[in-house]
Amino acid sequence: MCFSPVASFSTAGLTGAIGLVCLLRTTKAREIPLAATPLVFGLQQAIEGALWLVLPTAPHGPAADALTLAFLVFALVFWPVYAPAACLWLEPQTPRRRILVGSLAIGVGIACYLGLHAITGPRDAIIAGRCIVYRMPGGHPLWIGAAYMAATTLPLIASSRRILHVLGAVTLVGSVVAYLFYWDAFLSVWCYFAAAGSTVILAHFEWARRTSVRLVPA
Repeated sequence: MCFSPVASFSTAGLTGAIGLVCLLRTTKAREIPLAATPLVFGLQQAIEGALWLVLPTAPHGPAADALTLAFLVFALVFWPVYAPAACLWLEPQTPRRRILVGSLAIGVGIACYLGLHAITGPRDAIIAGRCIVYRMPGGHPLWIGAAYMAATTLPLIASSRRILHVLGAVTLVGSVVAYLFYWDAFLSVWCYFAAAGSTVILAHFEWARRTSVRLVPA
């Protein structure tokens, strides 16, 4: 995340707490992946907070490399698979499920491609201004970025669940802002906006608890 280690750890604590509350509000197994999403974002933000602390003193040390790899695995491998899989598990409508299956296939493919580059290729992270910039030399063609967004955002928009539409809108806006204003730190800034979407998930589960309306019918 941008700004500072305090901001990263604060976001980690907040989203982690939101995730725990959401998990306590679930009554169906199919709700668990969505409810756990803020908790996973909290872990990812904690990793970046630790990286903020390590980079100023040992930017090329083993701790920095391990934390950089951990963040990249979350951002480039985990989310392109987890997002469409979580949406697919919730989706009851067959036509939409076909779209989600396609998104999941794209996600698995892009996760393998990016994960291979992150694990085997050179990588590092630097503090540039008020952001952490993750670097993997060589770059990637534009279609890789489009496929990544198709895997992480399209399933939310294609879902029949309104809550996921709102979450999809938040992550899509975040991706546009990150692309236009923070290109070098796209991964960090985009993940921050996605983590901010945790409040949308919390709002859903609180509303469901108070009205006894479940995301997944009995």
